[in-house]
Amino acid sequence: MPTRVFVTGITGYIGGDAFYLIQQNHPDLEFSALIRTEDKARQVREKYPKVRVVLGDLDDAAKVTQEAAWADIVIHTADASDHVGAANAIAKGMVEGHSPERPGYWLHTGGTGILTYFDSEVRKVSGEPDEKVFNDWYGVDELVNLPTAAFHRNVDEIVLDTGSKHSDRVKTVIVCPPTIYGRGRGPVSGRGRQVYELASFILKQKYSPQIGRGLARWNNVHVYDLSRLYDSLVRAALDPTKRDDKEIWGAKGYLLSENGEHIWGDLSRLIGQQAFKYGHLTHEPEHKEWSLDEALRSPAGFEAASWGYNSRGSALRARNILGWRPQERSLEAEVPEIIRSEAARLVCVMGTSSI
Repeated sequence: MPTRVFVTGITGYIGGDAFYLIQQNHPDLEFSALIRTEDKARQVREKYPKVRVVLGDLDDAAKVTQEAAWADIVIHTADASDHVGAANAIAKGMVEGHSPERPGYWLHTGGTGILTYFDSEVRKVSGEPDEKVFNDWYGVDELVNLPTAAFHRNVDEIVLDTGSKHSDRVKTVIVCPPTIYGRGRGPVSGRGRQVYELASFILKQKYSPQIGRGLARWNNVHVYDLSRLYDSLVRAALDPTKRDDKEIWGAKGYLLSENGEHIWGDLSRLIGQQAFKYGHLTHEPEHKEWSLDEALRSPAGFEAASWGYNSRGSALRARNILGWRPQERSLEAEVPEIIRSEAARLVCVMGTSSI
């Protein structure tokens, strides 16, 4: 019987790109995918006719539970870090549908927004530097015991509790991506969020914002390298020598996924300069300082808050245990392509070539 894999988020940025690589490297796996609409399901079927489509959304708890019980491996990327109901449904299906003889593997997607807790709630600063760098190797205990009030922590706790209380039958790991960049290869969405929204804002508003002094730093990773990490975890779940490795699954199963970091103020300035250099703006944009409140009231909205917070970590566990090695070009090298793609998207959305 082929190994069965249930995927959420196949039409999204992270899940779409990860699935592209996984199905290519593991053609013998049997896949099902939760897809919200028939239109998106059609796009998936056209590209991946062997995928069994499960029409529904994350609130369809019975369907999510049933698929999690059916699957040997669950790859959860659709609103994974914040949707409590889906996490509980997956946990239920994994526990009820698996046994020590047939354990299930839950590859869950978190997010390094959780590390902003110390700026937003403890230090209560924005745009300021912080020398604190988290570490998922010798500092993994800190990561799996972050404060309950931290962003994403409520869902992290569901995953970690499931992997600890039912470790004989459910093997859990949390992949924690930072800022993701690069064009995704999924069937529907190929666009990232944080830096793409920043580029879009600069193109539309014609100035480069920074929050406070603009000195907050955040890790980043190319989407192809992130997908290689998910693929490495699928390989680990299939490998008899790694299927019970406590350095991968369970209490220590918390993987950061960075390949460097950026300073938000510098990145904003670089995008503005490059947008002018390549002719997307008629003049080099002014660099404006915001307060956090001004950022939240701006057209960028909640997305802008992340541009003022620190989220710093070292992704050593995947490198040490899985041999994961990022290979793609840096975020700074990708900036011209990000600007080009956002300019093209805005032309389509706004119906004008004046950007």
